[in-house]
Amino acid sequence: MLNEKPHASAAPAPQKKKQSLISAAFDYLEIFVYSAVIIILLFTFFTRLTSVVGPSMQDTLFENEKLLITDIGYKPKHGDIIVYHELGYYNEPIVKRVIATEGQVVDIDFSTWTLTVDGEVIEEDYRKVDNGYLVTSDHNFPVTVPENCIFVLGDNRNHSSDSRDSKMGQNGFIDTRQILGKVIIRLFPFDRFGPVR
Repeated sequence: MLNEKPHASAAPAPQKKKQSLISAAFDYLEIFVYSAVIIILLFTFFTRLTSVVGPSMQDTLFENEKLLITDIGYKPKHGDIIVYHELGYYNEPIVKRVIATEGQVVDIDFSTWTLTVDGEVIEEDYRKVDNGYLVTSDHNFPVTVPENCIFVLGDNRNHSSDSRDSKMGQNGFIDTRQILGKVIIRLFPFDRFGPVR
């Protein structure tokens, strides 16, 4: 009869379970670290977070909503909602809607609330006007948007300081170098999470 060699004793089950738990913990830690690095890089180089201040964009955006914006490859165009920094007028980022870009002609008929850009009437389903009147302007319309500038308006027209006010930006026009980015998504509140238009 052949002599049977004794089998090497297997590691006790509790020790295997402990090693498995440690391995799983390291896997989760690695996923967490990679995710944190990606989020930090995303917010440092590609996007930024900002808050809505004031009522000027109601009912599209409301005070204290959190927005994700980006300026990567961004070129302003009509209808975009942007965030810009107004030098010397406000200390916080300002959220407005782009109405026209350089070279375009803007006209506002304050008796009918009609907005035209380059002679074309702009349908504004987002516009909010209350109290039966529209805050007017110290500009003589029509106006032509200067080079490297944009003309912006708040959606809540009676409660918005915007390009109708010659004290804003450069005689009411916003220098494109002041643009921090285009709004791409509303992050908070969660029940309004999603793209903004």
